[in-house]
Order: sequence, then structure tokens, then C-alpha cells
Amino acid sequence: MKRFAQLLELLALTPSRTRKLTALTQYFREVPDPDRGYALAVLTGALTFRNVKPALLKETVLREVDETLFAMSYDYVGDLGETIALIWPHHGDKGGLPRQEDLPGKGDLPGLTELIGLFNTTSKSELPKLIAGLLTQAEINERWALVKLATGALRIGVSARLAKTALAEMSGVPVQEIEEVWHGLKAPYLDLFAWLDGKAGRPDIDQSARFHPLMLSNPIDEEKDLGKLDPKDFSAEWKWDGIRVQLVLGGGTVSLFSRTGDDIAAAFPDVVENVHGRAVLDGELLVGKDFAPGTFNDLQQRLNKKVASAKHLRESPAFIRVYDMLFDGREDVRALGWTARRARLEAWFAANPQTRLDLSEVLPFTDWDDLGRQRRQGADEHGHEGVMIKLRTSPYVPGRPKGFWFKWKRDPNVVDAVLMYAQRGHGKRSSFYSDYTFGVWKGNEIVPIGKAYFGFTDEELKLLDKWIRANTLASFGPVREVKKELVFEVAFDSAQESTRHKSGVALRFPRISRIRWDKPASEAATLDDMAVFVGAT
Repeated sequence: MKRFAQLLELLALTPSRTRKLTALTQYFREVPDPDRGYALAVLTGALTFRNVKPALLKETVLREVDETLFAMSYDYVGDLGETIALIWPHHGDKGGLPRQEDLPGKGDLPGLTELIGLFNTTSKSELPKLIAGLLTQAEINERWALVKLATGALRIGVSARLAKTALAEMSGVPVQEIEEVWHGLKAPYLDLFAWLDGKAGRPDIDQSARFHPLMLSNPIDEEKDLGKLDPKDFSAEWKWDGIRVQLVLGGGTVSLFSRTGDDIAAAFPDVVENVHGRAVLDGELLVGKDFAPGTFNDLQQRLNKKVASAKHLRESPAFIRVYDMLFDGREDVRALGWTARRARLEAWFAANPQTRLDLSEVLPFTDWDDLGRQRRQGADEHGHEGVMIKLRTSPYVPGRPKGFWFKWKRDPNVVDAVLMYAQRGHGKRSSFYSDYTFGVWKGNEIVPIGKAYFGFTDEELKLLDKWIRANTLASFGPVREVKKELVFEVAFDSAQESTRHKSGVALRFPRISRIRWDKPASEAATLDDMAVFVGAT
């Protein structure tokens, strides 16, 4: 555990991607199985514990620490792991720990593999006792690592992709090949490391019956990219306002995965129980009747439920708008160009008529100006997010390869809103008020329409934090109510009706576009102004 704690500490304190990569590569090369495999699972978010949750950790600490002191400390520090590491009073019960003579060294914590075993096998009633003993025995950085391990909330600037890149650096195996087998393996990844160490062959994975990493697009830079790209080399489709999914049809078995590989089939039985054939398809999950997409808000009502209700199934039936094919039957077609895959997809639909799948439309266009006009018209009239531009010869490559797929999103909507509340951030922002709730005028009062925490520079954050502290009206724990005087220019993708907001309006993907230090709050937008945006979507 000591080595894993040192790794997490180094990763958290190192802003350099190169140094993070070097540290990960060295760890995977030097640490033996199965510890390195479990570490990989933690770093990639593939390891969870059924009974060890943040609430249990907090409950354990509050048995030893005054609740008010803990709340004040957590508010200031902004990170649960760091708060517990610093505030734990060093006199908890050590019961439940392995015998000292069985540990690798006096006072040392159990190893990572043994710790994971303890978390998985200790009864729920005995866990507080175990955790208290572990926290007492651990050094400060180990206590922090223990909490990170238990909760999975690392926040250390390491993505799953970076961890896999480190495996590639360690072994010389291309990261794309690692991605190919990744979702068919489980912790502690013994077969994976045996392959990467050259001690065994590539793990045998049923390629047609599992999740496959998706191919992603890059944002288009209108000034730089469009002048270099020949429109004749590209196809275009609408960018649908749903969620990206992968449908795996196994000729009798059906799986539905989110873009991150989570199985969401249970929430959408109306899809998985009404599709047939054999293929792996890439598309957009939408809701609506007769293949007419509803709003993203309609879809979100179903995304928030693990199991679909009869009302949702009746009022917001789901379907998938398919735009690519990875496997045609058992045949892997990802190496084919987009044009060939599209022909395969159209032929598959002709041979397998569907009631919950339809084919995404290909947009004819003459040049980029023509496509730009269609993009604006589609956003204004139908609420489309924009258009996707795909190189006709592009293979289906996992990750975000350059030059193949582009997303040309609609121009954002903009509204002037008044800052109402500010909340402390987390991690590096825990000392700043960086999360902002803003609203618009409804008569003589301001009602909230959204919240944003990005879109401004570090220097602007310092100025905002200073203004908030000087203009606070009331404090509610980590939240401050401020004078209704500061105006934000807020950019957002769309606005929808919402029963969760007092205003009745909610913004999708809001971000701070500009801070209008010069503009009086009286000139901010009104709720009537927002009706135009709601009507447009």
C-alpha cells in the first residue's frame, strides 16, 4: 500500500503529463502482480466496493471528531480524502486488522491486494472498525490514499487513456491494441500483464460480443480547418441531441452500452427487447414517437432512472439513430473506410428491418458554405446540435484520431444573467468561490436559470473570488449569497422547461462567456427573453 500511496501522491502533485506518464510506467514495470493490476483498476475507475462509501467513511470519522470541526475543515480543504488524512486523531480501534507479525513490516499497512480483499470480505457492520484501525495505522499520505481507494474519487489528473498509454510505454504494445482487449478483461488483469510482459499471447476476447472503444471527433476550427479540407472528401450528418451508445446484437443476446462502456440495457428495455440481428452498431440514443426525437430533457428523465417506469415507456419511447457499424455479423469491418461501412450498414438494415432502430440521414452539400447554411437552419428549426463531418475513407479508429471526424456545432446561445450565489470549488479550487449560480429578472426579483464553473481564466477567478468575498450578503456553509450586481454573459447550447428551477427554465451546457464588469444588473435578461430560447428547442 505504501508504494501505491506514493504513486497517488506524486500524480496528484505533478501537473506535467510527461512526468505522470513516467511515474505510471515505472510503477507498472516494477510492482508485481496482482498489486499493479488492482492499481490499474483503481486508476481507470474499474474498481468499486459495494459497502465502502463516502458516507461510511464520514460516519467513521465523526465517531472520533467533532461534527462542526469536521464540517469546517472539509469546507476549507474541499477534498474528503485530504480532510480525513489531516483530521484523524490517531486513537481509533485497530481491531479487524491482520496481525502485526503477518504484515510486511512493523506498522505497515496491508498490501493493496490484501486491502481490497478486506474491503470486499468484511461485513458491513465490521467495516467502521476496520477503517478506523487502518486510518490509525496509516501515515498521512496513506490515509489520503485509503480514502481515494475506497471512494474511487481520485481527482489526480489521470485519465484511463493515460494509464493505458503508460502500459503501452512499459511494454511496447501500441495503445490501440490494448484498447482492443480492454473491455473484455477484469481486474487484476493477469492475462493483460502476461501479454504485455511477453510471457503469453494476446488475451483471447470474443470481439463481437463486448463493448468496443468508440471513435470520437474533433471540434472544427472554421478559420483553420475548412480552408484545408476538400468538401468532396467528406460526408455530413446531423449531430443528434441524445447520448452516444453502442448496441451489441449477438443473434439472441443484446447489450446496450454508454460511451464509457457502462451497460444501460436495464433502463431501456423498449430498445433491447425489440431489436434483432447480429452486429455491433454505433449510434445516438433518443426518445420520441415514430422516430421523431424529443428534447434532451425528455431523454434525461429516463437517464436518471435505473429501471424505466411504465409512464416513461409509454410517453417517451426510446430508439437509436444508427450512424456506423463496427461488426457486420461476426466480421470486423472497422478497417474499412466510412463509405464501405455505410454501404454495409444500409444493406444490414435492408436485411434486418427494425422498429427501434433507424438510419441517420446523410446530408448532401456542395461546399462548406452550403453545409454551414444547413447547420444554422437545422439548429434554428429543429434544435440540432450541429453537423458531423466524416472523411469518406476513414477507418473506425478508437479514441480521437486527427483528420477523420469533425463536429461542427451550432453557434452557442448567449444571455446576460446576474450572479446570485457562489460556492467553493474542490481540489485545486477549494480556496476559491468558483461555482456560480446565476439568474434573470422576473418582475422585480431574480430567479435562477443555471450554474457554471468554467469559461474564465485563473486571473479572472481571483478577481471573481475577491468580488464575492467583498459583496457577500449571507453565508450557508460553503455557499455565499452575493449582491445582485455582477453580470455574466452566459453561453449555452439550449434552454428547456424545468420544474426543478424556480424560473421554470434550465440551460444545457452553460459556461461563462464573459464577465460584464461594465454592465448594470438592471440591463440583464428577463424570463420573457428566455422564452425565445425555450421555443427554439
